[in-house]
Amino acid sequence: MKAIFMTDKGRVRPNNEDSGGVFVNRSGQRLAIVADGMGGHRAGDVASAMTVSALQEMWENTEEIQTADEAEEWLRTNIVKVNAMLFEHARTNTECDGMGTTVEAVIVTNHFTTVAHVGDSRSYILNTSGFKQLTEDHTLVNELVRTGQISEEDAEHHPRKNVILRALGTEQDVKIDVKTIMFEEEDFLLLCSDGLSNKVNKEEMIRVLQDGSTLEEKAATLIQIANENGGEDNITLCLLEFEDGSERG
Repeated sequence: MKAIFMTDKGRVRPNNEDSGGVFVNRSGQRLAIVADGMGGHRAGDVASAMTVSALQEMWENTEEIQTADEAEEWLRTNIVKVNAMLFEHARTNTECDGMGTTVEAVIVTNHFTTVAHVGDSRSYILNTSGFKQLTEDHTLVNELVRTGQISEEDAEHHPRKNVILRALGTEQDVKIDVKTIMFEEEDFLLLCSDGLSNKVNKEEMIRVLQDGSTLEEKAATLIQIANENGGEDNITLCLLEFEDGSERG
């Protein structure tokens, strides 16, 4: 297994409110995270950093995850804990009032991969079946598309495109989308904030993932394209490649 995390503040924003990383538990299994913070004066970076730090600590103290049910339960339980922590922090620190964050948290084992999703960051997989988005944006615009009120083309330029319906830390309770997939030899898994997905189309993602470059070069190229296309937002990604049967490769 190969994995890389990369983030860039982009060309417009003064600060980077995204966080993330790829972390290893006691059995060498990986947890990849992308969190895109929002709300309040510099509070977005607080929300995303707190989320990643808490999940990292929990994961590094976790023993081997053996089944998909265990992975799904781990993600649900611990993301709910993080949501409560963020909500309480915002409630008791006025400068963080209204803060929140998206989260993509993905447990990767040799036998399966489990994806947890809240917000409008995304997870994609490239495998022998093609390129597929694994998550559905929790946004007003996506809800309008899903219910047939606007087209996907209209959604690209909708004035309320950035309105998020679900995030960590903004409410006491949070609903988390969780699914388990197969992740096999030569597959690529891409987690990213909307700073990437809004600026790099699927055809460009596929082209970069399929070229002969290293994983680090692929990640850097995706960020470069997002910046060349405007870079108005922070740009963050985790890229994983299932290269062989070794968990520690």
